Amino acid sequence: MEALLKAGLPARICAVISNDPAAKGLATAAAQGIPTAVVDHKAHATREAFDAALAQAIDAHRADLVVLAGFMRILTADFVGRYRGRMVNIHPSLLPSFTGLHTHRQALAAGVRIHGCTVHFVTPQLDHGPVIIQAAVPVLPGDTEETLAARVLGEEHRIYPQALRWLCEDRVTMDAGGRVIIRDAVQASGALRSPATDA
Repeated sequence: MEALLKAGLPARICAVISNDPAAKGLATAAAQGIPTAVVDHKAHATREAFDAALAQAIDAHRADLVVLAGFMRILTADFVGRYRGRMVNIHPSLLPSFTGLHTHRQALAAGVRIHGCTVHFVTPQLDHGPVIIQAAVPVLPGDTEETLAARVLGEEHRIYPQALRWLCEDRVTMDAGGRVIIRDAVQASGALRSPATDA
């Protein structure tokens, strides 16, 4: 969230909402003069009741875009449908690989050579929405969950602001099949290889 605040996006951050009253981001936002709200999931008997309260909090701020960051709750299909095409998330893996929790542990256990992060539209299927942008990092010999997570986090701070800038500038569209099209995006050439191949 701090990286997004510093990114100078062509948008107004209308609110920061958390389900955790102790979330550091609430104090960070308040210090920047951004309205905050807490919708504590523990205060709601069902997932549906929590989602209804969360939607009410979001809609009170008339948000055009819902940006998830570190939000560790599974959302109902009705909630996701309410913000279809207007809700994005960042996930610390190269989706569709390593969905859910402990992605860096999963990557190390699988022995992959390349890991990374993904910004995607949120759909009812957990961590499977259409991909907007991804960034890859090498998995190095001797990596731990912590060292790999730190390398991925650096890329998260680069690609999430980029994806949101594209969205704010109406440069991102989805075709009928759910594939994301980004107008005027610079396309990478070649391939990322890890370990690097001999000349």
